[in-house]
Amino acid sequence: MKILLDKNKPFFKANLHCHSTYSDGKLTVDELKDAYKKRGYSIIAFTDHEHVIDNSRLNDEDFLAITSCEIAIKEFATQSTLKNFDMRVAHLNLYALDPHNDITPCYSSVYDHYITEQTAPLVRYNGEYERRYSAEGINEIIRIANEAGFIVAYNHPSWSLENAVDYLAYDNLFAVEIYNTACVTHGGEEDERAFTDMLFAGKKIFCIAGDDNHNTRPFDDPACASFGGCVYINAEKLEYGVVMQALQKGDFYASTGAQILSLVQDGDKVTVETTPCKRIDLVTHGRRREYIYANAGESLTKATFTLREADGFFRIRVEDFKGKKAYSQAYYI
Repeated sequence: MKILLDKNKPFFKANLHCHSTYSDGKLTVDELKDAYKKRGYSIIAFTDHEHVIDNSRLNDEDFLAITSCEIAIKEFATQSTLKNFDMRVAHLNLYALDPHNDITPCYSSVYDHYITEQTAPLVRYNGEYERRYSAEGINEIIRIANEAGFIVAYNHPSWSLENAVDYLAYDNLFAVEIYNTACVTHGGEEDERAFTDMLFAGKKIFCIAGDDNHNTRPFDDPACASFGGCVYINAEKLEYGVVMQALQKGDFYASTGAQILSLVQDGDKVTVETTPCKRIDLVTHGRRREYIYANAGESLTKATFTLREADGFFRIRVEDFKGKKAYSQAYYI
């Protein structure tokens, strides 16, 4: 028997894509911590643009800040994606395995428009790096970041105007964003297709969901990008090293609101327990799918599927009555 998601261990709710006043967000890290904690979150990765900042002073017994940043690699380095709407770009989130590892890999002042009197004393880097928008250039950045002690996620491929020709050439990524609240809220697309493409191409990669929140709108505004996409990290305790190890192992799932409470494989059977939902799907490497719908007037909280060796891998997708989803990782048979 393989316990893939363990209901006897805590699930810590996390936003792995968040912007504060340390870059172009409108709220301080303290304000964001307070707002997210009130809504059941235990973890935030403050992925402010272009520079890694150690926010571990925020940590307490109920909250953990992941040291991180988001960097961009653009077709035209000096142009803005908010003005050139046709320019392709790759955005990467870098998550430090050590909370005090705050030296930004591949730092480029060409990209960093966010340094203020507030941030300047906090920004650390080792010289300038010239970023190249190409598969080779992006893979070099991923390699350097990995060697510097970071795991790297690939953000919002649709918003970035990248497709399989682009992202299937990227190697050694930890995860891809399957859902980005800011992109979807503001008219963009979900990115399950990118996750599927990468898995079908043989890449061992995880999926994450994040808010990418800048909080330009109040929390009660329908277009607010906070509290939409998250991951639930299945870890023994809320401790930095334990949480990062769980992320590296894939002991988590992505969610837009639905929840997976347990996932167990026993021989050729896989059983999932969820919060009340209307549909649970088994997705495999091939065309074969299994799916269970709730009967009219009822809800689902559990499903068992039969695996086949030819399935290659399987993953679980859950949808609740509000259209909110949960996505497990891919597990190989």
